[in-house]
Amino acid sequence: MCRIVVALWLLLAFLPVAQAGRSCEPRALQVADVERGLELAQRTVALDASAAHIVILARAGQDLSDYGLHYSHLGFAYRHSDGDGGHVWRVVHKLNRCGTAEASIYRQGLAEFFLDRPWRYEAAWVVPSEAVQERLLARVRDPQQLIHLHSKPYSIVSYAWSQRYQQSNQWALETLAAALDSTIDTRAQAQDWLREHNYEPSTLHISTLERLGGRLTAANVAFDDHPPKKRFSSRIDTVTVYSIFAWMAKAGLAGTPVRIAK
Repeated sequence: MCRIVVALWLLLAFLPVAQAGRSCEPRALQVADVERGLELAQRTVALDASAAHIVILARAGQDLSDYGLHYSHLGFAYRHSDGDGGHVWRVVHKLNRCGTAEASIYRQGLAEFFLDRPWRYEAAWVVPSEAVQERLLARVRDPQQLIHLHSKPYSIVSYAWSQRYQQSNQWALETLAAALDSTIDTRAQAQDWLREHNYEPSTLHISTLERLGGRLTAANVAFDDHPPKKRFSSRIDTVTVYSIFAWMAKAGLAGTPVRIAK
């Protein structure tokens, strides 16, 4: 097992660095990081007990406790045939390449999803209703539908009701909306649908000093898509794991979150 961990660590050390919901500190991945990530991934196979085919899976990648948030990033985890009559779990999610203002969609295994030096080795997921699972799974498995509402310009605090940027959780939410309503063809339509169905983003209170510091030091942080009235009063409305989980439960689209920690 130790040799496998070390080999995987050496491989990951040369992979491109991407981030979503975690900081981009210039620290090399350590063997301990790999071991803890693999252990959490192994425990997350408890997903099998849910009998679900697809879930909304979150991780605690970045410390957002100052904003009252527990989890920072989510994606769609789904069962995928292993070719031998069994299955593995795969995750599709949006990742921002560190130091840039753009992002891409990735398909990864559970281990890769958690091998990103998270702030806390903890996961949570909600199981959508069967009807939601059927529609969402069809979209996630189709490469074209999966990226249809993806927008490369990225800000980690993108405004929930704007199309100028798109952060990771926002892409997942808009993709979910499109899965539930086949008439949705644009991000604007997805956002209109979410408003009509009572989705409410989280309001983060970010001071002027924090906003200026973030904008000047990171390419993936922008506030110019937020309405001036809200921005100047330090109210930043953005899509969070909490807001998605809460809305899905309230709308009867999914059950309560299941939490697992290392």
